[in-house]
Amino acid sequence: MKTHRNKGIDYRALAEFRYEIRRFQILSEQTARAAGIEPQQYQALLAVKGLPDAGGATVGMLAERLQIQHHSAVELVDRLESHGLLKRIRSETDRRQVNLRLTSRGEEKLRRIALPHRSELRSAGRTLLSALTEVMNGAGRTRGSGSRGGRSESTQRTNRN
Repeated sequence: MKTHRNKGIDYRALAEFRYEIRRFQILSEQTARAAGIEPQQYQALLAVKGLPDAGGATVGMLAERLQIQHHSAVELVDRLESHGLLKRIRSETDRRQVNLRLTSRGEEKLRRIALPHRSELRSAGRTLLSALTEVMNGAGRTRGSGSRGGRSESTQRTNRN
């Protein structure tokens, strides 16, 4: 059986980074539930609010941002709309396109949930950034990765084959 050597992988740095992300994720989930919505509903509100206004938020864009199937995004939008947090608005220029907008109630709910996130990032952000920096600068970096767009040599080999 062929074994792969994992020289240069800083497992401690990877584990620390994963731990810090998970801590933030748990805070996010708890904060959303305490505000009376599910974590994925908070993520949807944030995604809709955080998209640039240029094209407008659509169900397809929401599905992409949340990395879920289109039909799941439709169900999520249905739930948010039934709670009065989101509304669908048909585009005036292209009647086939439906844009998503937060209601004033949705805006307020998002603000109440986002505030503790911002506070947590202010206090724990340096730790998270430090963990990310260690992963990026750690021994896991392969020789020559900086001269080829930041991809590892193994990724470059795979792309050439």
